[in-house]
Amino acid sequence: MKVKVQTLDAKAGGDIQLDDAVFGVEPRADILHRVVTWQLINRRAPARPARERSDVARTGKKFGRQKGGGTARHGDRRAPIFIGGGKAHGPRARVFTSSLNKKVRALGLKMALSSKAKEGNLIVLDNLDLGEGKTKALREKLSKLGFGKTALVMDGDALNVSFARASSNLESINLMPAVGANVYDILRHETLVLTRAAVEKLEARFNG
Repeated sequence: MKVKVQTLDAKAGGDIQLDDAVFGVEPRADILHRVVTWQLINRRAPARPARERSDVARTGKKFGRQKGGGTARHGDRRAPIFIGGGKAHGPRARVFTSSLNKKVRALGLKMALSSKAKEGNLIVLDNLDLGEGKTKALREKLSKLGFGKTALVMDGDALNVSFARASSNLESINLMPAVGANVYDILRHETLVLTRAAVEKLEARFNG
């Protein structure tokens, strides 16, 4: 698959040949759904447990007589109806984890990349070099490139400092290195923007 390369100034930067084994896979909704579900489950933080009656450090001594007090009968101050008592039927400690075959995860990432290329929402830039890290200057350049409402920009190993500084104030732009590529972030952005270095890293990730 041959794709045109652009510069940040919206000028032609030649062509690049994308590997069909990475960017030409037919997407399957069931595979993408499995990978996204696996990602979101593993993002969840552990559930904090509540202290129940047996966990509260209060006296176990019976504090009142059984009859004649005109009040309800209680054995100790750990009862849930008292301030400082244990929680009745509170949440238990839970750790949310899920496992997914490595081949399925790799296939899901290929399909996410391929879906953007198939839809025409893949843009390849020569690099992210920006003269000065000013948001105003970057916004003017992006208006000519057609990034859409939201765009995920991927660079090589290291992020371009000036581009990262300029895009930090733009809510519609998210920047990450190619090593952080994942199905959920790719699918939830309208446009995927890759640099030449990012394309090389992604292809090497699957072919290396």
